[in-house]
Amino acid sequence: MVNWFEMAFHQVKLACSGEKPMDKRQVLIDRLAQARTSMLVHLETVDKNRKIYPLWTIREILAHIAGWDDATIAFIQAIVQGGQPGLTLAAQGIDVYNAETVSTREGLSYDHIYREYIETRRTLLDLIRQMPEELVTKAYILPWGGYGTLEDMVNIFAPHEEDHAEDVRKIVAQAH
Repeated sequence: MVNWFEMAFHQVKLACSGEKPMDKRQVLIDRLAQARTSMLVHLETVDKNRKIYPLWTIREILAHIAGWDDATIAFIQAIVQGGQPGLTLAAQGIDVYNAETVSTREGLSYDHIYREYIETRRTLLDLIRQMPEELVTKAYILPWGGYGTLEDMVNIFAPHEEDHAEDVRKIVAQAH
C-alpha cells in the first residue's frame, strides 16, 4: 500500500534537492497497479462458483470493477478530447450503475470477463500515461455527479478494489 506521508516527504526532499518530483500520472498508475495486484494474487485460488457476496461470485466482482474502469476511461477520453465528462448511469445511484455493469456481462464466461478486467485496466493505465499531467488534478463532473479530479477517482477506486480483494482473500482463507 502507498504510504502517502512517505510519498509527500519524498516530494519535499526532491523539491529541496532540485530533482524533478514524481509525475502525478505515474503516482496514479502505480496506485491502480497496486490495487489490481491485490486482487490478482487471489484469482488462481478462489473457487469461481463460491459466493463472495450474497449475489456475486468472483465473476461478478471482476465485471463490477471492469465497469468502473470503463467509466474512468470515458471520463479521461472526454477530458483529453477537450470536453466535459458526462454523467453515467451512476448519476442515478451507485447501485443502479453496479447492477447495470454486472448485468451487461451476464451471459459472458468467466474467462471473457477476466480478459475484460485485465484489458480495461491496461487501457486505463495507457490513457493516464498519455494524458497531459496538468489535467490529472483539474476538477470535472464525475460520472456519478458532483465535481472531482482523476486523482480523486483513483483515490476512490483503488481502495475500493482492495476492499473487494480483501473480501476474496477471506473467502480463500476460509476454504483452506
